[in-house]
Amino acid sequence: MERLSLYLRELERAGPDAASTVSSRQLGLAAGATDAQVRKDLGFVGVVGRSGVGYARDRAVEAIRRAIGMHRPWRAVLVGAGNIGRALAAYGRFREEGFVIVAIIDRAPSILGRQVAGIEVRPMDQLARAVRSEGVDIGIIAVPGEEAQGVADALVAAGVRGVLNFAPTRLDVDGRVPVVEVDFRAALERLAAEVSQRDGDRRAAATRPTGSASPAVPARRPPRRRPG
Repeated sequence: MERLSLYLRELERAGPDAASTVSSRQLGLAAGATDAQVRKDLGFVGVVGRSGVGYARDRAVEAIRRAIGMHRPWRAVLVGAGNIGRALAAYGRFREEGFVIVAIIDRAPSILGRQVAGIEVRPMDQLARAVRSEGVDIGIIAVPGEEAQGVADALVAAGVRGVLNFAPTRLDVDGRVPVVEVDFRAALERLAAEVSQRDGDRRAAATRPTGSASPAVPARRPPRRRPG
């Protein structure tokens, strides 16, 4: 699914003036996959290319969008109107890609009733009603870690079909719905670890002797001559 998403991004990135066909090599470069892997992936979703020609771009886009569920819009409720929540609500590409935030929920009395990205913030006790009345498919969690599990349980009970979690904690919903975790801190820590590892490797390489001289071999003395 991740590779298909990358193929789709490459196919749509080219714009309306792009060639009508695309090669497996071009898609593979965009997704870090081999030509053979691209052909296998596209064959899995029913797209077959022509040797020496490639794949019909429009057909590949349609097939991939349907395979990953992007052939229809997805309606979402956002729980948490803090810094991350407001940034998510204001991100216009979500709507362009078919993810439409239709309701925003928060606990803080100071923000209830205010508008965030043109949507009125509702209290938590209206979560289930918002899911039903707005036809919500996906719940997006952007609350502190200690509140996330309770919010996830409430979203599942309200009838959402999937959860996207931005809170810094893992959720346990007993497999009732799919959950995707987006942990910024873990990603930054992983990056810091990799940078530190490379820095350590470079320092070790800089201090390693570039070559060692062969030990000196003492000159051989001529054999003594015995007295005649």
